Amino acid sequence: MSLFESISVSASGMSAQRFRSELLAQNIANSETTRTEEGGPYRHQDAVFQSASVTSPFGSAFQNSMNASMSGVSVSEVQIDDKEPIRRYLPGHPDADEKGYVAFPNFSPIEEMVDLMNASRSFGANVTAINAVKDMISKSIDLVRG
Repeated sequence: MSLFESISVSASGMSAQRFRSELLAQNIANSETTRTEEGGPYRHQDAVFQSASVTSPFGSAFQNSMNASMSGVSVSEVQIDDKEPIRRYLPGHPDADEKGYVAFPNFSPIEEMVDLMNASRSFGANVTAINAVKDMISKSIDLVRG
């Protein structure tokens, strides 16, 4: 594995965690949304990751001696939760049914915050890995200069 391919692997992780963070922020923002365009309350969304091959933009200039392909990560799909909504008795609410119950999303915004912190830490770990590779490249160039 070349150092440039390592950067591509970390970049794919950063991209996947950024997408996941956007979904988590959307979930938190809609945790009390009772009406959507599709009808009914907002449905929790989650990113599903899969292994994906990555290529380095410098691949032709710096070929790996073993010619092994690198695996990064990508988002394969967005899963939409199918749990039944939580029903609360709020007879004055505009979305209340004939019995006075309103359907609310069935997920915990607190758990979404914890997942968002996890995504942020994963993103930061990839940034740290890229910075370490940049330092190695810089020191290698310094050694060649003599």
